[in-house]
This record gives sequence, C-alpha cells and structure tokens, in this order.
Amino acid sequence: MEHEAEVVGVGAGSAPGGDVPAVILSARDEYVPIFVSADQAQSIGMALEGEPFDRPLTHDLLVDILTEFGGAIDRVRVDDLRDGTFYAKVDAERYEDGEPERFVFDARPSDALALAVRIDCPIVVSDEVIDEAGRSQDSVRFDDEPRGGE
Repeated sequence: MEHEAEVVGVGAGSAPGGDVPAVILSARDEYVPIFVSADQAQSIGMALEGEPFDRPLTHDLLVDILTEFGGAIDRVRVDDLRDGTFYAKVDAERYEDGEPERFVFDARPSDALALAVRIDCPIVVSDEVIDEAGRSQDSVRFDDEPRGGE
C-alpha cells in the first residue's frame, strides 16, 4: 500500500563519519529521513522556502523541458529500500491527440523529491519503506526545537 507524504523539512542526520543532510518526509504519522547530498539538500530547501534562483538549477530545467514538450509529472514514489538505499520513481504523462501516454522513470529519491517540491505534485511512500525506515515523530528533532530539558 502507498501513503501520501509531504516534505516537512531538510536537516542533518547522524551517520558514520558525521552529520549528513537529510530530507524528512511525513507519511502514516511517521517521519522517513532520506539522506541526500549537500547540493540536493540546498536545492530542495530553497524550493520549499520559495527562494528564487539566479539561474535555473537542473531540476528547474528538467521541469521546463518536460512542460515545453507537453509533458507533466503526476507524482513521485519512494517505493523501495534495499541495503540502505532508497529507490524512487517519477510518474509522468504527455498528451498526444488528446490521449494520455504514461511514463515511469527510475530516479534517485533526492531528484524525485526536488522535482516534487518544485511542481507541488503528490509524493507517495510504500508501506515497506515506512516499515523499515520510518521513525516516530517524537524521535526526530528539528533545529528550531529545543533539546530535551532546555
């Protein structure tokens, strides 16, 4: 089963070797942290905040090209987690002579999420991913929240 999710923040999580940027999804009343590169975290964070970019980033360019060619992204899915690696799909379509033609593209979750936050399309996460990577909302602290006892 799939559950609608939303990006609730971009932060850092602890990993071997130090803190690593992470995108935090909320789905099924749990948080799912997905580790991403610093560049991806910045791209997603700035898009969430609505900050304009001086020049189009790769994800902006892809959305522009897709739109210009008559396509649209319907949703992104984080649908698998194997050996600590998340997998995602981008569901897209285009219309030709009034008929939809559907496409599914394999993607890194960071790229799929960067696209989703730009166009405000649905994000879904599978039960299997939430079961394996989900964390209680109490176990995730955002930087603007006080630490316990402070």
